[in-house]
Amino acid sequence: MKVLGLMSGTSADGVDAVLADFRGPALRPRWRLLNRASVPYPADLRRRLIAAGQGQALLAIEVLELGEAITEVQAAAARACDPGGSASLVGCHGQTIWHRPPSEGRRGCSWQLLQGPLLAALLERPVVFDFRAADLAIGGQGAPLVPATDAALFPGRCGWRALLNLGGIANLTLLPPATGPDRQAAVRGWDCGPANTLLDLAVTRFSSGALTFDAGGAWASRGQADEPMIQRWLQEAYFRAQPPKSTGRELFGAADLERRLAELAASAEAMGQPLEPADALASLTALTAAVVAQDLQGAPAVLELLVAGGGARNGLLMRQLQQRCRGLILRPLADLGVGDSDREALAFALLAWWHQHGQTGSLPSVTGAPRSAVLGIRAAPP
Repeated sequence: MKVLGLMSGTSADGVDAVLADFRGPALRPRWRLLNRASVPYPADLRRRLIAAGQGQALLAIEVLELGEAITEVQAAAARACDPGGSASLVGCHGQTIWHRPPSEGRRGCSWQLLQGPLLAALLERPVVFDFRAADLAIGGQGAPLVPATDAALFPGRCGWRALLNLGGIANLTLLPPATGPDRQAAVRGWDCGPANTLLDLAVTRFSSGALTFDAGGAWASRGQADEPMIQRWLQEAYFRAQPPKSTGRELFGAADLERRLAELAASAEAMGQPLEPADALASLTALTAAVVAQDLQGAPAVLELLVAGGGARNGLLMRQLQQRCRGLILRPLADLGVGDSDREALAFALLAWWHQHGQTGSLPSVTGAPRSAVLGIRAAPP
């Protein structure tokens, strides 16, 4: 069965689409990646999405029009990826506007902005969307959801295998080995902390809007990271919390960036010098790698780390990961034929296929829910 997967992540830079074919058993499907496409958000739409994701108040009509605009870009990405309309089903994550993990005495909730029935009408195909709601309703985090699909698409081998996504947020999946005493261990996964959220905001600020990201990590490579500050940041509550855990711009957004830049500036001033933008970017880049390395230290001994997401194209970040995550093989997921921007779109194609077959798509070992759930809501074309 051919399925389209559509993903727009925390970075809010656009929509990634894949066309995949799934056959065979649900938990170990035979699959092929047939095509891929990416469609960027218009600059004004991206600006409004980032503002909304950091708590900016919106009128009801603004929310309505924002959802409509997002849906139209999703449809454009679907058509670019599958111009012949060969897919029978579409899985669409939508654009996260706010994510509130469960806390003591309070259930979690998460909002992925999308007009699902409109997307089904535009594409004239059924669309599965709102994937987090079912897990949240039974007490789970609602995220990350990709570890379950990782286990189906990239099963473990002779040792523990980790997959790292470096999107707006960095998240990890740990897959148990296929043989040995850990072969029956549960799949694990969680959000580590910021990857590109803080970096992109800082680049936009330092360049006065001329740039929106640090291409290849070139700007940060000219700076020097404040290692004592990074070690101090690693003691913060979220980074020390044990999984299950999930996060987003609500925690690692503009306010968090301002606080970190102020701390870096005070540290530089104490050394008798101003804070240079390259030094700030170097410190934020190193923080991402340091958080991942710290998380892996408390996990089973991983032999291989496969990296995906936009951050995989950041040369400095990849070098930082290699330096800090010693004792494992680090390579891009693209080595397995899945491009940097394909993994999560492929995941939501598979989750839609699972929904079609009544297969549960969440993992209690990841989200903390008491049981697995079939994920998503199906909208049929009118």
